[in-house]
Amino acid sequence: MQRVPMTKGGLVRLKDELRRLKSVERPKIVKEIAEARAHGDLSENAEYHAAKEKQSHIEGRIAQVEHWIASAEVIDVTKHAGDRVVFGATVSLEDAESGDQVTYRIVGELEADLKQGKISVTSPIARALIGRSEGDTVVVRSPGGEKEYEIQSVAFVEEELPTESE
Repeated sequence: MQRVPMTKGGLVRLKDELRRLKSVERPKIVKEIAEARAHGDLSENAEYHAAKEKQSHIEGRIAQVEHWIASAEVIDVTKHAGDRVVFGATVSLEDAESGDQVTYRIVGELEADLKQGKISVTSPIARALIGRSEGDTVVVRSPGGEKEYEIQSVAFVEEELPTESE
């Protein structure tokens, strides 16, 4: 099984999603199926068929999340130090052209969320940053063209985790 790099926070979020799917969504859809079944003839019961399809999606998602959890390789970013960019690093950059500052955290593909400043380790920006150090200038090649950044800082801080209820 191929291991999937992930931060502690990413694993906690997956476990929370799995818990929600199993303890909230699954029972809810079972109830919907039972209610739809009570309406009679299943061959022409649109509610029943819609509920069964929804159940199929939920069960598929449960299987997918369980697989991701089983294949997760949790990387403790607090064990890293120094100014070299590696998985889990929080990197502050300055756009060489505009002077704009931006901060990204390099995370696994499943955790990436640009709105939260989390970029996938496989993204063009992360690939350009990995192995580089504070003060280095990097050129990021993307479909929109090349962009040059200077690495202002590299930090290794664990994000605040939602509390696990397990």
